[in-house]
Amino acid sequence: MKTIPQKFVYISSSIAIVLQAFLSILIHFLYSDYFLMFQIISLFIILSAILLVYLKYPLKLQTWKDFYSDLPTETVTDTENMANEEVLDWAKDKENEIKQLKANEKFRKEFIGNVAHELKTPIFNIQGYVLTLLDGGWKDKKISRKYLERTERNINRLLSLITDIDTISQLESGNEKMQKTHFNILTLVEEIFEMQEINCQKQNIALSYTGNLHSEEFYVFADEEKIFEVLLNLIENSIKYGIENGKTIVKIYEKESKINIEVSDNGIGIAKEHLQRIFERFYRVDKSRSREMGGSGLGLAIVKHIIEAHKEKISVKSKLGEGTTFVFTLEKGFKFAEIR
Repeated sequence: MKTIPQKFVYISSSIAIVLQAFLSILIHFLYSDYFLMFQIISLFIILSAILLVYLKYPLKLQTWKDFYSDLPTETVTDTENMANEEVLDWAKDKENEIKQLKANEKFRKEFIGNVAHELKTPIFNIQGYVLTLLDGGWKDKKISRKYLERTERNINRLLSLITDIDTISQLESGNEKMQKTHFNILTLVEEIFEMQEINCQKQNIALSYTGNLHSEEFYVFADEEKIFEVLLNLIENSIKYGIENGKTIVKIYEKESKINIEVSDNGIGIAKEHLQRIFERFYRVDKSRSREMGGSGLGLAIVKHIIEAHKEKISVKSKLGEGTTFVFTLEKGFKFAEIR
């Protein structure tokens, strides 16, 4: 069954009213005596015509609900959508904050546990040596000297651990500002090579630089003291975990606006499952060997923080039994003598 549009109702009603008014005026002037009768007849004819049309084309009358549903809803919908998005964004931010707080709490507990464990070992060792000496061991010169030397090693280990904890705390808090200057990084490499000469002789490890250490110059813009600490840590580790008759190679080269520094060795290497965690605090690949060599477990974490404080990157690649390579970047510097 066909239906007529809502517009037709309004149009036909308007035409009927206008036609009725026109006929009323016409009848009034022509047939004033029969005005009322003709008025009723004309109105009846017009309404009958409209009624016949509506009966043939039934109209679905519009309810108030339908009327309001036809009104534009874009503004309301957009406002609701914006409100929903804001609520979702707020909820997401709070969820991230909660996750971060939980992660921080977990890190705090792990950090305290690791520090307690690292401090406990040398303190117990010192306590044992001192008690042995107090129980009469001091009377034997050989025993007393041996125990005093062991006590000294453990004290040095404690001092090293406390220094490293203080350093990493300063770096993480942002209180340690980088004092950047322009300097030739090869002078640091040469100095560290000289410092490590005795340690290399013990394991017969050769230290080398790929270019000419004395004539080449690679100027960087960085904190010289901190970069010295980075290089010292990486080169020391390559010697500690190197193999007898092994080698440690330092390579420096320019790449765009950066200076790349590589420290490689052919030592024992690092297994793949350890590479992702190698820069974590207190993480050791070989725990017994690290403690035996006096490592605090914070060295590489400090290295990473120093490089990141320079807004640079450090990475590591290694293969078990073949060796390890650490690579980090620094901003290219200038030789002041050449600046006018």
